Amino acid sequence: MSVYKWFITSTVIVIGLTWMPSSVYVYSVMKDNVTMIVEVEGNPQKKSDYLAVYYPSVEVVSVYDTLLNGLALQGHPRQLAKIASLDFVKAVHAVETYRPYTIETSSPLDHIRDLQQSYPDAVFPSQINKTPYTGKGVTVGVIDTGIQYDHPDLEKNYIGGYDVVDLDDDPMETTEEEGMPTIHGTHVAGIIGANGMLKGVAPEVNIRAYRALGPGGIGTSIQVIAAMEEAIQDGVDVINLSLGNAVNGPDYPTSIAVNRAIDLGVSVVSANGNDGPDRWTVGAPATASKSLSVGAFREQEMVPYVYDGRRNRSIPISLMVGSISWQLDKAYPVVHTSFDQLEETVHGKIVLIERGETPFYELAKRAEEKGAIAVLIYNDEKGPFLGSVMNGEQPVNIPVAAITKEDGVWLKKQSDAWMDTKYKKMPAGVADFSSRGPVTMNWAIKPDLLAPGTNIISTVSSGYQVLQGTSMAAPHVTGAIALLKEAHPNWSHEQIVGALQTTAEVIYDRNGKPVDPILQGHGLIQPEKALKTDTIIYNSSLSFGKMTNYETTVKCEITIENVANERQTYSFHVPYKQKGLHWNIPQSFTLEKKERKTIPIELKVTSPLVERGIHQGWLTIQAEENTYELPYLFVNETADYPKAMGFEISLEPFSDETYKYQLYITEPVIHLDVELYQEDTLVYEGSLLSTDDLQPGMNEGYIEKKDVQQQPGKYRALITVQLEDGTYNSYETALYINPSLSHTIKSPS
Repeated sequence: MSVYKWFITSTVIVIGLTWMPSSVYVYSVMKDNVTMIVEVEGNPQKKSDYLAVYYPSVEVVSVYDTLLNGLALQGHPRQLAKIASLDFVKAVHAVETYRPYTIETSSPLDHIRDLQQSYPDAVFPSQINKTPYTGKGVTVGVIDTGIQYDHPDLEKNYIGGYDVVDLDDDPMETTEEEGMPTIHGTHVAGIIGANGMLKGVAPEVNIRAYRALGPGGIGTSIQVIAAMEEAIQDGVDVINLSLGNAVNGPDYPTSIAVNRAIDLGVSVVSANGNDGPDRWTVGAPATASKSLSVGAFREQEMVPYVYDGRRNRSIPISLMVGSISWQLDKAYPVVHTSFDQLEETVHGKIVLIERGETPFYELAKRAEEKGAIAVLIYNDEKGPFLGSVMNGEQPVNIPVAAITKEDGVWLKKQSDAWMDTKYKKMPAGVADFSSRGPVTMNWAIKPDLLAPGTNIISTVSSGYQVLQGTSMAAPHVTGAIALLKEAHPNWSHEQIVGALQTTAEVIYDRNGKPVDPILQGHGLIQPEKALKTDTIIYNSSLSFGKMTNYETTVKCEITIENVANERQTYSFHVPYKQKGLHWNIPQSFTLEKKERKTIPIELKVTSPLVERGIHQGWLTIQAEENTYELPYLFVNETADYPKAMGFEISLEPFSDETYKYQLYITEPVIHLDVELYQEDTLVYEGSLLSTDDLQPGMNEGYIEKKDVQQQPGKYRALITVQLEDGTYNSYETALYINPSLSHTIKSPS
């Protein structure tokens, strides 16, 4: 899942996932003490009282009893190890799986004007707010990496928060002194409510920050849930979750917590994930049935590519993280070389160089010092790749881009190549990286909405930066909710969500057809229309589930509210007839002003007459002058959804002898095998796990360390499950075994 990865050299380094220089479990080192969060059975307050009597040296920092049944503790590791073994302690979670959904685009700059000149396609968060409202009086909780609350564009809005990583009242972003520094939460907060040189969507909103993701932007599900509980106790109106994992299931703990928070009246917005364009890639907590899950919309932009006019060859380029924009004014000669041969002969030329062991920054900086105009780095294996030349102290001042191996090898063979810079207009639409639905097991349509998610300019600790990702899309929706709450203080969460979905703009492809619901949900948010809507449709994502019988009839219900001050008549457009499908949809009906009505929509599917797999489309409702589109979906018999996912394994907290693993299963299986192969040679290294004890949903188990025969290092893991019908389903993931650093085996997904 390429959501917060920096590819620094030919070796993949995933920030905070393949290695952790600081905390590994759900506790962090604080001098001689550590902090941790434990889940407990029974009344957590009574367990807190018990610890106060029998373990007085351990401080109970927080008691959680709303979304999480647990305690936040601080004390000496020896004392906490004893508490971890108590009968009422259910779990001390050891696997770190949550991270921000962001792809870095630019280096940070002090002034917005300079950033806009380098990135003319940069999108300002305030562009989506065409209303007179500012979010005044509404409080938003940003659960993230913390925020730079003394940033001049945020200090007016910041009213407090909490650090769930270190368990204190200072939710500042991670600094270099504390570990791998972060900027993510500050960027998210600026999109919601910056109020200085930059304006957010809701510039007068109150912001409370909750640091649930520590160094490198990594945290645990328990930290996220604990932060949500802190936010609810503080009385926030909206929670923003620009984070997630790769588990596509509705019953993951964070998804359950999101649903509970919404039941308590708090709106929750989740980023859908950056694992597109494949299906089934939305991860928790965006998989929560009640969460407002947000995909990334790409504005129209001019994308550069290089072009050899004599040979009529176009080569797509992908700018590296931290690169300046590719704006060459004429054709330049191309010279192929290596790092060791980067001499003055590259002066005034585009350097072509193969990806290798040397860090990208060093390659680019050496080329710049020798007078190169730009750098093209081609892959050493098939497929595209992302790279970073980020360096805050000595940035690279020439453009640096990645190209594929195929294009690089071709260009290498052209001894007299001159490459010009051309531009291709990319139409607006769903960003390629935006994760797709649906959700396994309940087959829900996700995302629910789209919002701007590419080339978004916002605040960071050192000024302003352009980032992209569904992490940037979600806070646009959070800001929009703040506008609606200010405009309609008596509206419920359901009314606000319904208004945003009812008035969203459906996105069409180049052929004039609506983009599939699992890419866009209801479409692009339109806050101004949502504020003024005279109709709200509730439960308007129609998931009819999975059809497994010869003939299946399923009924969904929507509720339509006429919020206008006059009666309105509504009618459905008759769906296009398809073999094997029969719709039972009501005729036209009239609602008096402020009246609600529940409408049944029935679908009968004769499975043998319908192609297997996902079926999706739109039902249309006409109301006076307005047309509303309702997305629908069903799965006939089966589909290509993952049967197993999210395999992770790490040493138990306070243990050097036992590994704890977890794996998410989406349907009944009778056997699981996890086999390891050398990453580079794919030589078989033996079995890591073989078990028959599995159930749909989250599975946890233990392996004795003495039974793990593999040496520390990088591996490819093949996870294979045997289904009840006797068939097999497999997927691959990377595992990294390095007990000397972090005592973990985990997927860098």
